[in-house]
Order: sequence, then structure tokens, then C-alpha cells
Amino acid sequence: MEAFETLDKRFASYTIPIVFLEKLHTGLRWAEGPVYFADQRCLLFSDLPNNRILRFDEQTSQVTVFRPDSNFSNGNTRDRQGRLVTCEHRGRRVTRTEYDGTITVLADSYQAKRLNSPNDVVVKSDGTVWFTDPSYGISAAYEGGKAESEIGSCNVYCLDPRDGSLRIVVDDFRRCRRAASAASRADRGMPCKCGWRSQCRVYWSAGPALCLPPRRPSG
Repeated sequence: MEAFETLDKRFASYTIPIVFLEKLHTGLRWAEGPVYFADQRCLLFSDLPNNRILRFDEQTSQVTVFRPDSNFSNGNTRDRQGRLVTCEHRGRRVTRTEYDGTITVLADSYQAKRLNSPNDVVVKSDGTVWFTDPSYGISAAYEGGKAESEIGSCNVYCLDPRDGSLRIVVDDFRRCRRAASAASRADRGMPCKCGWRSQCRVYWSAGPALCLPPRRPSG
């Protein structure tokens, strides 16, 4: 039995026949935002409804609690300096964990209005931070805390940490979720092949590719 089910044969060349899927952990309500730290040989990921970030140790295969009160964190990534960048639903903000463990708020408002509930984040090669801001985290207490949207829309933002400027790059989504950076500039101009073309947008000139498939299990 093959480890991967290939629905579109064009993706077959991206699989490695000798690689197998391994279950690292179970018992979660649902997991989000996996980010790998090769220098520490560990994987961090959000256990969103349980309000915590967990840590999988590659050497011992043990899973421990990295952050017990994560503000209902969702997406995670690393910046160009290797620091953890996190989207918080309850905090309604994007934060960075410094080397000493302290937390710096990168963005929590736009034009004096609180963000909705940042969902997913990616850091571009120039250090800018791109993140989606749907309203899932303020729709109910289950994902953060029920509240009204101050902004009144679900946008995609670009933050420049060098001067703290925050701008909207997409403002016409009903709800936006995933953000992914293009692996190679050589792919510029290629059409989206995610299988959900009607809801996927690719922004080559502005920065990362943004792919937003229908709501379904992810992370």
C-alpha cells in the first residue's frame, strides 16, 4: 500500500517512494500550524481548542507542552532569524517569540481597530510578515472568544517589522485562511494547481502565494 494517495498525477514526482507516513501524536481536538526547528530537532504545533502549543522532540519522540496558555494560537512559522512567529485567536494579534522566550507583539490592530483573529502566517525572504485575518476566532468561544469585528472585513495583511507598517494586500475575501510562500521564483506565472482554482489566488509580484481552499481539516 502506498503511503500517499495521489489525486492528481502531476504531483507524483514530488513524492519519495521510500518515505512513509508516521503518526507522531494523537488525542488532539485538532492540530494547526506545524513549524519545524531543524536546529533543535523539534516540531511545534498548535492544539487550538485546548489553548496550547505542543512540542514534538525528534530524538525522543516525546510530546510535551511548549506553551500552556497560547491565546488559542493557530498558525506558526519562523522568521529569517529563526524566531517563532504565531497567530493568536484570543489575543487577536501576531506575535514573535524572542530568543530569551519573551513575546513581542508584531500586529494587533489596523488603523486603531483590533484585528479579527489572525489565522495563518508566512515570512517572505525580505523579512515581511504576511498573514490572513478571518473571523473564526471571534465567532465563538471554542476558537478564542466571541466578539464583534471592529474592522468589518476579513483581510490579508503585510507587515514590515523594520518600521512596523501594516497594509492590507487583499480585502475582498469572504473569509481567508491559508498563506504560503512560493518556493521558487522560477515558478512565476505558473497557474495554481492546488485543485481549488476558484478559491485560490497567487500573488507573484507582491510576494507570497496565497492559497485559500474551502474550509476543511488542515494544518
